[in-house]
Amino acid sequence: MRVYSIPMRTRFRGVTQREGALVRGPAGWGEFSPFAEYGPAECARWLAAAREAAREGWPAPVRDRIPVNATIPAVGPERAFVMTRESGCRTAKVKVAEHGQTDADDLARVEAVRAALGPEGKVRIDANGGWDVDRAARMIRSLDRWGLEYAEQPCATLEELAAVRRKVDVPIAADESIRRAEDPLKVRAAGAADVAVLKVQPLGGVAASLRVAEACGLPVVVSSAVETSVGLAAGVALAAALPELRYACGLGTLSLLEGDVVRDPLRPVAGELEVRRPVVDEEALRRWQVPGGSWRSRALAAQAHLDGPAVVGMAP
Repeated sequence: MRVYSIPMRTRFRGVTQREGALVRGPAGWGEFSPFAEYGPAECARWLAAAREAAREGWPAPVRDRIPVNATIPAVGPERAFVMTRESGCRTAKVKVAEHGQTDADDLARVEAVRAALGPEGKVRIDANGGWDVDRAARMIRSLDRWGLEYAEQPCATLEELAAVRRKVDVPIAADESIRRAEDPLKVRAAGAADVAVLKVQPLGGVAASLRVAEACGLPVVVSSAVETSVGLAAGVALAAALPELRYACGLGTLSLLEGDVVRDPLRPVAGELEVRRPVVDEEALRRWQVPGGSWRSRALAAQAHLDGPAVVGMAP
């Protein structure tokens, strides 16, 4: 197990340093990078995804390029404009409902992103469950003056998402309600979403994510958990294997990190990612490597919730 710690270029979801562990097996490298607040049971899915990547590999792709969106953190409007322009993407996901910020901050940020994209670009927002139903409905209507493609996870619970969906015309996407749920398929039964946001690590791997996509019957957006290119490659593999891909995916997040651990990072060109699996570079990995005692403990605790032999002892 090799543990990395890479600074974030901008504070994102309260994180300023992205940390995780990499493991290697016969199929290649896998990434295990659950966020700090996740307990062993939840981390088990992330470990299963790392084990799949390292031991089993992924399905054959049905496409060779993946359209991606720019991800705009809760920055000021001037920075949001520049980040959107520099991304080269024609779709942008804008973070809103940041703790300590106001509705006016959100309005200014989304307006700046729309100005940077022009009228033909697509704007989506992500509140990470930060609003109640009434505020979500009010803010979605206000922000829709700039033409929203969809609103991602405006509220925390399925019941709240369903209530917001009944109140607004903008499509609702579910993220946390899928990836942090004991049963990811309840989102459809609850009438809570029009779009499913799938992340490979929280769902336990590419194969598991494909099963969720098929069973939920909703259009899918594949997104990242702000990983290195090792973790992003699994998201790319999922997006490449889906029978249908209507939306740009949230896999262009490497720009949020100060560095990477591979020779040829997964960075979008003209708003698209090539379907490929980058090679880990020992020199780059050593640059960001840190002692891994706590991560080994987390992996062993997660492993207790999985069947089969542990991956944490794999040779680097």
